[in-house]
Amino acid sequence: MVAERGSSARRQLGGGPAAMGTLELKEGPSAVAINLLLIVRPERKGQRDGQTDSAGLQGDGNGNSRPQPPPGRDLTGQQAPKEPHKQKQTVTSYTNEGTQVTVEIHPKDSTPQLFKKLSFGKGPRRLPSLRGQDNKAFERTEAPRPPSGKDLHAYPWDKSSLKSLPVDLQQFEKLDAYALKVNSKSSVEELVQALLKQARTDLEKVRVIWMWICHHIEYDVVGFHNKSLRLCEPVDVLRTGKSVCEGYAGLFQQMCSVAGIQCMKLSGYSKGYGYKIGQSFQGNSDHAWNAVYLDGRWHLLDSTWGSGTVDDASTKFTFRYNEFYFLTHPALFVNNHFPDNSNWQLLKPTLTLKQFESSLQPNSDFYKLGLLAAHPQTAIIQTENGTATISVESRSSTLFTFKLKGTDEHGLLTLRKQGMKLEIYPQTTGRQELQIFARPSKSSEDVYNCVLEYVVECKAVDKSRRFPKDLHQPVGPSWFTERQGFLRPSHPEPIIHTNDGRCSLTFTLGKDISILASLHCDGSSLTEEMSRQHIMQIHRGNQIEFKVHLPHAGNFVLKFFTKKKSDPGSYSYVFNYLITCLNTDVKWPAFPLRYSHWAEGYELLEPLSRLLPANRNVRFQLKMHGISKVLVQAGNTYTLTLSRDGFWEGTCNTAGCTELFVMVHENANHSYYSHVLKYEVESQ
Repeated sequence: MVAERGSSARRQLGGGPAAMGTLELKEGPSAVAINLLLIVRPERKGQRDGQTDSAGLQGDGNGNSRPQPPPGRDLTGQQAPKEPHKQKQTVTSYTNEGTQVTVEIHPKDSTPQLFKKLSFGKGPRRLPSLRGQDNKAFERTEAPRPPSGKDLHAYPWDKSSLKSLPVDLQQFEKLDAYALKVNSKSSVEELVQALLKQARTDLEKVRVIWMWICHHIEYDVVGFHNKSLRLCEPVDVLRTGKSVCEGYAGLFQQMCSVAGIQCMKLSGYSKGYGYKIGQSFQGNSDHAWNAVYLDGRWHLLDSTWGSGTVDDASTKFTFRYNEFYFLTHPALFVNNHFPDNSNWQLLKPTLTLKQFESSLQPNSDFYKLGLLAAHPQTAIIQTENGTATISVESRSSTLFTFKLKGTDEHGLLTLRKQGMKLEIYPQTTGRQELQIFARPSKSSEDVYNCVLEYVVECKAVDKSRRFPKDLHQPVGPSWFTERQGFLRPSHPEPIIHTNDGRCSLTFTLGKDISILASLHCDGSSLTEEMSRQHIMQIHRGNQIEFKVHLPHAGNFVLKFFTKKKSDPGSYSYVFNYLITCLNTDVKWPAFPLRYSHWAEGYELLEPLSRLLPANRNVRFQLKMHGISKVLVQAGNTYTLTLSRDGFWEGTCNTAGCTELFVMVHENANHSYYSHVLKYEVESQ
């Protein structure tokens, strides 16, 4: 079994290889077309087109052969289960001159039935198109051919579509619903006949077969663990309703054949459950899937991985439809499917096995979430000077988070309008797993899916990059903070460096919100309430400024919380910055204590320090609107005057007091004053 990686709770499934051969009749250029019906009774019961020949080799449909197990055993050498019922087979081939050769293969002792013959005129003739043909011609199938130059898709992926064929899924809604209701399991032919009642084009035929298998065939967990119990023949898969990937792909191939669709069963390596990043692939193939021929070219799909998932213990299968693996673009399909025959990558140039082993493996959730590319593109990355950088491009705004060795403490993740950037700083040497998670920005559920996995090799630790535990990911302003009302930030980067321990941040507010800011540092003796006093908030219309004075050197987290002004509820966290200061001489006191009467539009210019010198004249300058009188109460009471510039100004002396208060008289008709600021005076 092979499972798609990317989420510990979700796995894709796997199986083995398959092939089909053709029969050709050589003619001269002037020969006329003939009708030929051959009745072949196989000498060995059960041997079919594409099975082992006398030399023990099997063709893969491309002129290649590979060693096969003895007759009666599966690809691992185990005894294969007997097929309870043999169906006749037809093989149709065309020469370059247009001659059709049809061969029927019947089980021994059965009575051959007359097969409908087709005659073509003299001269070259193209293969007939099956598009839109009468659904009654179930056995009229063209001989599959290997992909040619015109089948190869442009490489790399142009990011326009996840599929190799334009598909409007809304047009499939009725067809998909019909496929889910069909319950005919008496034979493959009757099942296909029932499904094709609602399908007209070749694409619709492939779609209805795909949908039926993905929703009616469950993965055989028991057969996965015990090869002797596996049933992979289409008739057995249909009867039991379960199989491994070999059975999924085989049933899909036979149903397409009955429906008149060219289809190949492919085999190769896959990056699924049990796969380890960077591992080498050796030995037999571990998975099987299909290619179908539509609109003049080949397309890839994997009905096993489209059907559902197996739990972590590999004991229970759950149907979970995955649209991604239907006609997947080859450049995306090759992320986790490597065919035995490189032509079936449908890429130009093709990937080598070594490139496949080392390449990054974005899973289906990566692309379904609108993510486009990730860098670096190798699954194993090395740190340089103790750090490494990962970036992701997205089609739309997406939320991200990460886990490095199970924690998000040792990195800086910043959101971009079209993706994200992550800088990691491992705190231990050696190999460690990095997982990146994402979710749509408009999702109502706070659920992140794992979309990428790396292995990080760290040779040296950058000990200067140890972030506070209170630092939340993502860090810094982004499109997300703009949605919350923080526009045009003065500091667009997530880290603010200050040498003197002071900094000032400004924003334009896009919403009518109240903001609460707090400062955090590991090992600091400051309480959360006291740390807030090291931040001064100033409103000027729709502009807001935050002055920050650090109490000491170190790494600090500046957090912002908001709520609607009209909302009496609590504040909600929005985002944070990392502020760093290496100057050990820094030791700023807090700003003066602000009382509740300190209104939002007030502004303090001086003094900014809560601690004032003793026995000194101190100058005051404040900007406050709607005030009739301002007093400063120290050892004596001092009155501030209103200047022409609109500032309340004046000087007071701190002698004979330990505390100093600024009070305002809001209404000239009232006799009481309100306290707005409190200072402390140094001891003498």
